[in-house]
Amino acid sequence: MAGHSSAVASHTGNNPFLRLVSALSTLAGWCSAAMIVAAVAITCQMIIVRFVLNGSTVWQTEAVIYLVIAATLVGLPYVQSLRGHVNVDLIPLSLSPRPRFFMAIVTSVLSISIVAVMVFYGFEYWHFAWDRGWKSDTIWGVRLWIPYLAIPVGFGLLLLQLIADLVAVLLGIDKPFGLE
Repeated sequence: MAGHSSAVASHTGNNPFLRLVSALSTLAGWCSAAMIVAAVAITCQMIIVRFVLNGSTVWQTEAVIYLVIAATLVGLPYVQSLRGHVNVDLIPLSLSPRPRFFMAIVTSVLSISIVAVMVFYGFEYWHFAWDRGWKSDTIWGVRLWIPYLAIPVGFGLLLLQLIADLVAVLLGIDKPFGLE
């Protein structure tokens, strides 16, 4: 964990906003990992019930699907904070520092814009499911606003992380594209 804390310090400096967003992203990463562990445990339980006890499963498949999707969405900001997404840096590497800085600003603003649209429509979709009382068409009949909440939460936290990344570059705390 020491490697992670030093990486966080290099991307946040002493800026309270950047440290808060980093803490939220780390918490989201832990929650995402917990959802994956829960999905694996439920899958193991489902295998035992189906193939060892020869019983039927009612809720397990649906729960695993929702947990894995939620883990993916909620884990987005943590992966972004670690710069773990697929990155093609051929163009930034070939640019001098000044154009690289402007390219980082443009790509950050575009990313923030796209994710902001996802947050808006994700919230709208979640609220629609909550307002209408949607339930899944399965025996379990889960209230769909619960798994759909991962959409605005995951993208909202990713939006915060992207804004923090932009602020870190603008304040000179982080280098554009993480390049020296």
